[in-house]
Amino acid sequence: MATKIETYVDTSALIAFADRSDSYHPLFRRLFSDPPALITSMLVIVEGHGWFLRRFDAGRALQFLALVEAMTPLTVCSFGTQEIVSATLVLRRFADQALTLADATGLQMMDEHRINSCWSTDFHLGLTGVPLVIHQH
Repeated sequence: MATKIETYVDTSALIAFADRSDSYHPLFRRLFSDPPALITSMLVIVEGHGWFLRRFDAGRALQFLALVEAMTPLTVCSFGTQEIVSATLVLRRFADQALTLADATGLQMMDEHRINSCWSTDFHLGLTGVPLVIHQH
């Protein structure tokens, strides 16, 4: 039987975990030390890589990818045409919000997988009622 995925991981949580200067680093360091089954999208990984590349350099961006690669238990979902269609529906539903495509994909994934916990510092990821871990700790 497959492991039940419990938590969606957003870009902001991965950045906070990997960047010691982030104010949420202690929280995410603790959470990632003994994580439940986690899920994220390839768009989150792309956003995180780009963030480290722009903020620091290619070396730090590669370190970020190595961190994600070593992370268990983490499922990274691919992103294709069907995911664009689903995410676009979310973007239309919340057209009054400044959601990125990655945000919309996260909201859609949490709904699809019936996830009830989100590791994020971005309030947009709580739009559908899934609690953000930063509000629980």
